[in-house]
Amino acid sequence: MTRALMPNLLTPQDLDPNWEWRERLPASGHMSVDFERRIDHDRLRRYRLARTRQALQNSQAGTLLLFDVNNIRYVSATKIGEWERDKMCRFCLLTGDDSPYVWDFGSAAMHHKLFSDWLEPDHCLAGVVGMRGTIPPEFGLMRKYAKQIAQLIKEAGMADMPVGVDYAETAMFHALQEEGLKVVDGQQIMLAAREIKNWDEIQLLTQAASMVDGVYHMIWEELKPGVRENDIVALSNKMLYEMGSDDVEAINAISGERCNPHPHNFTDRYFRPGDQAFFDILQSYQGYRTCYYRTFNIGRATPAQNDAYVKAREWIDASIDAIRPGVTTDNVAKLWPKAEEFGFPSEDAAFGLQFGHGLGLALHERPIISRAVSLDHPMEIQTGMVFALETYCPAADGYSAARIEEEVVVTETGCEVISLFPAEDLPIANRY
Repeated sequence: MTRALMPNLLTPQDLDPNWEWRERLPASGHMSVDFERRIDHDRLRRYRLARTRQALQNSQAGTLLLFDVNNIRYVSATKIGEWERDKMCRFCLLTGDDSPYVWDFGSAAMHHKLFSDWLEPDHCLAGVVGMRGTIPPEFGLMRKYAKQIAQLIKEAGMADMPVGVDYAETAMFHALQEEGLKVVDGQQIMLAAREIKNWDEIQLLTQAASMVDGVYHMIWEELKPGVRENDIVALSNKMLYEMGSDDVEAINAISGERCNPHPHNFTDRYFRPGDQAFFDILQSYQGYRTCYYRTFNIGRATPAQNDAYVKAREWIDASIDAIRPGVTTDNVAKLWPKAEEFGFPSEDAAFGLQFGHGLGLALHERPIISRAVSLDHPMEIQTGMVFALETYCPAADGYSAARIEEEVVVTETGCEVISLFPAEDLPIANRY
């Protein structure tokens, strides 16, 4: 039997992130080739499972029961399409050193048996619970699977230890408790596992960022009066899916008087000469996410708009310069202005404007960096973390604003920016 068919036989070497810090992080082509070493998917799968087992061993729990599709993918390397993200129709069980069990949507379980040879075939099961309540608890599916899960936990010798659950429907929590299982917070265990990216994850995140580089060049060419915010969103979606994106999660497109305060959406507003406009592109390549803002002016810019951009750039550059292993997140957050200094009544009201957040299979992973949380609850920045830093500065005209975001990989000596569309100075699209 090949090692791929025996996922429970991990070694300490599987925890090695295999970093290769070079002059520049590579963003290789997206195809598999025989003449370059690119993504090693077997190594990626083993690393993620080994990280999860290590985090589980470091916790009070003996088992993880996962409904969050990001966690299911991290542990089992299964994904059946972006449509399932909010359906709560799949679940995964990891008990101690056993290989993961995956209950999947109908025929998807049969597909895993045929094509996912890193899973044990008899651990690929068909099953569904509540689907966000559309299958009522009184139908008995939750009780059925809670009994099955409890039996597997007992057989694994973990019945006396808590079960870490990331999230579930309320009725599922009750069903698990009725089977005598003590439920604890499994999401914190999984987020701890996912903090440090191995070399393959870093390459996938860099490849995803390189796709957005190209989309921003297209946006720079297309921005002009007569084009609407939603036109840019449509063109960006088209280009990203043609480039191989597996999910365009969202695209913010905000311009003119909509820039301040930041609405986090897009409309059918037409761009006008002199508008300041900013965009955020949130998409994934092989599951790994981008969050990457850029600001443009259309045709020309006023001194107030330029001043806002310069401040936003200064704030983000200061935070990038501070990123290195051993620095804590409070020291980064302190470099950003207080909410009151840029027009907001509290840090809660300004949350997400001067911000940092981890990137991986989810848009928001660890670390979270914000004056709202980091000053009192700092986290240590570590080699192998990948996250986005974003700043926002309203303009003195009262309605324009600048927004910049850079994605960074924490190396052994500092960090490297992987969001490369030029943003040192305010880009002017179709300059008059």
